[in-house]
Amino acid sequence: MLSMQRNDPRQYDDLAGEWWRPGGDFELLHWLAAARAALIPPAPGPGRVLLDAGCGGGLLAPHVRDKGYRHVGVDLGRPGLAEAARRGVTGLNGDVTRLPLRSGSVDVVVAGEILEHVTDLPGTVAELSRVLRPGGRVVIDTVNDTALSRLITVTIGERLGVAPVGLHDPALFVPPRRLIEQFARHGVTLRVRGVRPTFGGLFKWLVLRRGSAGKIVPAFSAAVLYQGVGTRHDR
Repeated sequence: MLSMQRNDPRQYDDLAGEWWRPGGDFELLHWLAAARAALIPPAPGPGRVLLDAGCGGGLLAPHVRDKGYRHVGVDLGRPGLAEAARRGVTGLNGDVTRLPLRSGSVDVVVAGEILEHVTDLPGTVAELSRVLRPGGRVVIDTVNDTALSRLITVTIGERLGVAPVGLHDPALFVPPRRLIEQFARHGVTLRVRGVRPTFGGLFKWLVLRRGSAGKIVPAFSAAVLYQGVGTRHDR
């Protein structure tokens, strides 16, 4: 029996020790962070800002450290923000539906493995778009709203330890078309593609329960996981 409801953000406080434990519960999130970083170009000049929305323990930090941005992370969980700060992230305690940042003040907005957790998707997308400057880039990854994603992420994933029990509420999973439409309302053109973990890395992690140097690679289908890259246009 779950001690909290599904998708309760307090679960991340209880799991704070897992953010950087090799082979821990958040191992797959490290692979996803590396894949997100590969979609972020180097800063074109000084003073550029990268917003890491729902930054958790700052898993993106080592992958963007040399790209030239000021890395700002926003998250509800203070234990995660403390971990992120130790990795050089400027942490702000806040809600992604009410970002504590000025409009047009961010050059790159990253929302990794957060959109399938928000209860107000339109409000979240509106805020991510609001703080992004015209010409700025959005990078996302999230879980699709399909029977297959629910089976793999929740039914099978929780039994095998791919995802901690209760961390996801499948009612909040996000179909790509809906996300594309929401961003388009705010002048952001989003392109998506399916991704998946390497099978060898996943097998080694699940069997050996230690860091396995797995990767996230493109997939022929976006039925489970997908990435998105978008640009905000002047309107």
